Amino acid sequence: MSEIIYLNGQLVPRYEARLSPFDHGFLYGYGLFETMRAYDGHIFRLDRHLARLRGSARSLGLADNVIASLNATTGKQSLESACLQILEANKLKDARLRLTITAGEGDMTPDPDTCHRPTVLVTVQNLVPLPAEKYESGFKAALSSLRRNSHSPLSRLKSTCYMENILARMEARGAGCDEAILLNEQGYLAEGSTSNIFLVSKGALITPSPESGVLPGVTREAVLEIARASNIKTLERQVELKELVEAEEAFITNSILELMPLTWFGGRPIGTGKPGQLTRVLLAAYRELIEEALQ
Repeated sequence: MSEIIYLNGQLVPRYEARLSPFDHGFLYGYGLFETMRAYDGHIFRLDRHLARLRGSARSLGLADNVIASLNATTGKQSLESACLQILEANKLKDARLRLTITAGEGDMTPDPDTCHRPTVLVTVQNLVPLPAEKYESGFKAALSSLRRNSHSPLSRLKSTCYMENILARMEARGAGCDEAILLNEQGYLAEGSTSNIFLVSKGALITPSPESGVLPGVTREAVLEIARASNIKTLERQVELKELVEAEEAFITNSILELMPLTWFGGRPIGTGKPGQLTRVLLAAYRELIEEALQ
């Protein structure tokens, strides 16, 4: 865990950091966060993460004065700088970063108009990637009893209201699995508790559409870009559960895992029960994209 954190414009020792007990992020989960990965001191696709954060902040309906304060005191350059400063302050190169923004301090009542200055927090942790053997065996997943609400705006935001994801993850771990797969309220495939999901069928790469109630993941976006540039047929649409069960191969994505093969679901192998060829190709291409960004 990092010893130095970034809080509201300052680098401070973690044990000296103080948050208001009336911060609406704490009281009501009124906040957003981004999880990013640094490779050799470079935060991959930091600009995409910040763009998603700002778009999400607007969609949450934060008060105009809060948005204005955010832009004035922690504008784009300052947020980028904060993320880089925290790496340098902790002498880390390969790391997991979390940028959290909440509406800030307000009244005890759930009235966001009483919040006038956002809380901006950046923390970092040394990252030891999963061993190559894990990418050879892949993840096992279980179907969660919880459902995504595709009509809820929160389904498309990386919100600090994260309890549903935690419960789904706990459920999966209790079943001896690495990840939980959630359906939406219509019974269509949505996403993992901390990941987006892709499957391969008849040579096509298929992933649930944003309308299915999924987070527009930064890694998800990169994979779609790679696939389309390689003339791989890609489909974003409603996906039935049986399509995952019958898929030739599948994988999940997030910024920390990159592309993790999904080889077992519901106690049964997906395809051969080993990482598929297209999954391997896309993972290699994604890592090439990272190498290009480091140059």
